[in-house]
Parts: sequence; structure tokens; C-alpha cells
Amino acid sequence: MIGPLLPLIVIAPLLLAVAWGDLRHMRIPNPLVLAVVAVFALMAAVDPPADLLGRVAVALLVLALGFAAFCARLFGGGDVKMLAALMLFVPVSTLMLFSWVFVAAMLAGIALILGLRQSDRVTALAAAAGWKTFSGQSNRLNRFPMGISIALAGLLHPVAVTILAAG
Repeated sequence: MIGPLLPLIVIAPLLLAVAWGDLRHMRIPNPLVLAVVAVFALMAAVDPPADLLGRVAVALLVLALGFAAFCARLFGGGDVKMLAALMLFVPVSTLMLFSWVFVAAMLAGIALILGLRQSDRVTALAAAAGWKTFSGQSNRLNRFPMGISIALAGLLHPVAVTILAAG
């Protein structure tokens, strides 16, 4: 089952850049999202996945629902675009597993950020370095760098599929 998940492994450096950038700047730049989509387009042109239309449909659905959440000020625009782009890499047959991995990644990300924000030393060092995640204006609960959880879900999904396939 790892074959269909290989593209997720290929975009791992981009996912790490998404997590780092969102943690530091509270932004997911459009060029990173476009790079993820470009990698998918190149890989699909060379070896289209059997569920190509399903993946595109899921990505468009996530984009539409995410746009509604963005309009309601529940999600950032970069978060919505990145999650939709990531969905292009998730085989339709593993969507349920991905949703569980994503929920776990969200909980882990929230716990991490809230834990770090409780540390005066971490907060002071990060704020002094200009990390927006830890600046006074971003310490509200609704200012969560979701790129961390999106990236973590993309990185852990192949691992979860492999573990379940082996067991």
C-alpha cells in the first residue's frame, strides 16, 4: 500500500516548510501550496493514481467547506488551501484513516502550542525572535498555527497506513 502514498513522502520537505512557516509567521505562503499542487500535477501526469477523480473531488469539497469556514473566521485562508492541496495526495480508500490521523494531529498541535505558551521562557524567547505564534496578539486560543497539524497529518498518514497494513 505504500506505493500510492509515495507522493506524500515526496512532499515531506514542503510539509515541514509549511509547519515551520506557520509556527513562525502564522502564515502558509501561496508558493508552498502551489508547489504541493505542482508536485501532484507532475506525479499525476507521469503515473496517474487510479482514484484521480476521487482525490480531486475530495480536494474541491475540502476547499469549498474550508472557504465557508474561512468566511466564518474559523480557519485561515492558507490553512484551507494547504489542507485541500494535501487531500490530492490522500488515496480515497484511506480517507477515513486520514481523518483520524488529522484529528490526532490537531489535538497534538493544540497541546503543543498551548503547552509552549504556558512557558514564560519559551514565550519570551520566541516573542523576542519575532515568532508571531507566541506574540501577545496571537496568544488567543483562536490563533492556532494549523499548518503544524496539517503537516503532521500528511507526514504520519503513510506511517499509519503502513502499520495497519502490516497488522
